[in-house]
Amino acid sequence: MASTSRLDVLPRVTCPNHPDSILVEDYRAGDMICPECGLVVGDRVIDVGSEWRTFSNDKATKDPSRVGDTQNPLLSDGDLTTMIGKGTGAASFDEFGNSKYQNRRTMSSSDRAMMNAFREITNMADRINLPRNIVDRTNNLFKQVYEQKSLKGRSNDAIASACLYIACRQEGVPRTFKEICAVSRISKKEIGRCFKLILKALETSVDLITTGDFMSRFCSNLGLPKQVQMAATHIARKAVELDLVPGRSPISVAAAAIYMASQASAEKRTQKEIGDIAGVADVTIRQSYRLIYPRAPDLFPADFKFDTPVDKLPQL
Repeated sequence: MASTSRLDVLPRVTCPNHPDSILVEDYRAGDMICPECGLVVGDRVIDVGSEWRTFSNDKATKDPSRVGDTQNPLLSDGDLTTMIGKGTGAASFDEFGNSKYQNRRTMSSSDRAMMNAFREITNMADRINLPRNIVDRTNNLFKQVYEQKSLKGRSNDAIASACLYIACRQEGVPRTFKEICAVSRISKKEIGRCFKLILKALETSVDLITTGDFMSRFCSNLGLPKQVQMAATHIARKAVELDLVPGRSPISVAAAAIYMASQASAEKRTQKEIGDIAGVADVTIRQSYRLIYPRAPDLFPADFKFDTPVDKLPQL
């Protein structure tokens, strides 16, 4: 007997004996089979994907789809609709030239609003190269918030941007508010407000961000070698452990650590270059750098190869 576990709002069919195995689908028979023990977990499985046929003499502008779009479980009716194709013969038009068979809008206003939000979420995720699992989690979060009607008066775009920020945090690939703001049409302040309201409405939480969450991405965008990245990570971690940067955001601490590590290496980067990538002002980097500079000899890893000695580092 198949067991069904629930992840967010989407059901997942698993083998009762091997719940972690990836099921194999036999498209001819419509069966889902466990590759470990051969148990037929599901039978007569319906393919809900788009289906079409293509012939060599078909026109390029002809729509090959015969069954409509894929099923969307996030919408109330699964987005199962019927579209009447455009008529070509004389029998398809009345005496005034109007089409006799016309489509009627069958999608509800709530589904239409969610579809627009899902489209906006996908566009934002594409602009900052986020994977599909982030988009799916964001869509689920938006659906929960929208159905609860707990954020009345807030724009759907603002809610969608905040949901994307939360999804990134929950999936372990956090993005800064400024990064989300750059790909949306909503201000940083409004996204922050919606972020707090959504956490309260859904009674959920997100892990605290750390300097390590951004270090590899910032260093990669700056073109810094692995040695500098590891040194910057070590500097930021030691600075937090020694309580040298109380009250400073992890992003500003990470930027200051990257600046210190790069200045001690051959691959030097300016405050402006780092600030543009990290999304922080030059003065913010300087303030955090001044806090960690007095303990610089204690912050570098023991195996770091200095191109510039610690006592020659910029004092700012």
